[in-house]
Amino acid sequence: MVDRRRQIIKYAARLLVGAVLLVWIFSRVDLSHFGETIKATRWPYLVGVWASAVLFFGVQALAMQRVLRKQDCAVSLAGLFGASCATTLYSLVLPGVLSAGVKWYILKQHTGKGSHVLSSMLYNQVMLSAVMAIIGLVGLIVTSSTGVLLPNATRPWLLPAACAVALSLLIAVLILLLNGRTGAAMSRCLALPLRGLPRGLRERGEAVLMQLTVFQTAGWRFHLTIVGINLVDGLLVSLWVYLCAAKAANVTVGLGVLIWLGAIVYVLGKLPISVANLGVREVTLVGFLGAYGVAESAALLMSMAMFSAVLFMAALGALYQMLWAAKREVV
Repeated sequence: MVDRRRQIIKYAARLLVGAVLLVWIFSRVDLSHFGETIKATRWPYLVGVWASAVLFFGVQALAMQRVLRKQDCAVSLAGLFGASCATTLYSLVLPGVLSAGVKWYILKQHTGKGSHVLSSMLYNQVMLSAVMAIIGLVGLIVTSSTGVLLPNATRPWLLPAACAVALSLLIAVLILLLNGRTGAAMSRCLALPLRGLPRGLRERGEAVLMQLTVFQTAGWRFHLTIVGINLVDGLLVSLWVYLCAAKAANVTVGLGVLIWLGAIVYVLGKLPISVANLGVREVTLVGFLGAYGVAESAALLMSMAMFSAVLFMAALGALYQMLWAAKREVV
């Protein structure tokens, strides 16, 4: 009962954060101008957003399939794709951990190996998040060092230098954590800062580190394969999603900006502060695109195009859920 009450409080807090951010963003937008912006929407590009989202989920299914194979778990690409769509559906109404539990349950039913599925899911999410963070940092270094991001900065070298340090630390930690010889020591080092966190966050962080130890002896060829797949997904497919969303909203910015902006939105979306990244995505897009002269109404419309992809994948998840439930009843 206590755990359920805590989950309800956390979910209500996330709803509140998202609502406050959305109210704040809409209060900054001229609604009459926003209506004109909607009328100028280039709708064919919205289909491109949905198709790109499908491709993004498909490439992720390929990565997850290879990770599961390392754990001697065989799941079809269609099954993995459907499970991810179902997770998107439940993420609209459930907190992040519980919605991820839906995917775990579905894959557990496919494989019968719950612990293997859990470690595979955590590894795949850590690798994708790390790759997206690397893409974002490299994109920020390139755009800020050319003066495009901060044209009037008094110390233009500060941001690229900070990003370079963060990038070096991230890559070093990732290498040491996934190495069979240094992985255990690095896990203990990363566990030390967790002691100062609240109990729930501390236990969740320790669980992730414990599950990652399974892959510390996987070998660099395996890790580089997963990194390569995630690079394709995070750099090319994600860029296409954002490019189509920008075209739909008549937003014109450089490809480099869309690359690091998409990475930042993805990484921020992993923070448990809102539901379905609502509010966070809108504030991020409106705030950063405004620095490039993009009207707030256009940036908000672009955000809505991105959210429509979430709803589209959730609809596919509902269809998969019905088909999966019908198949289980027949069996």
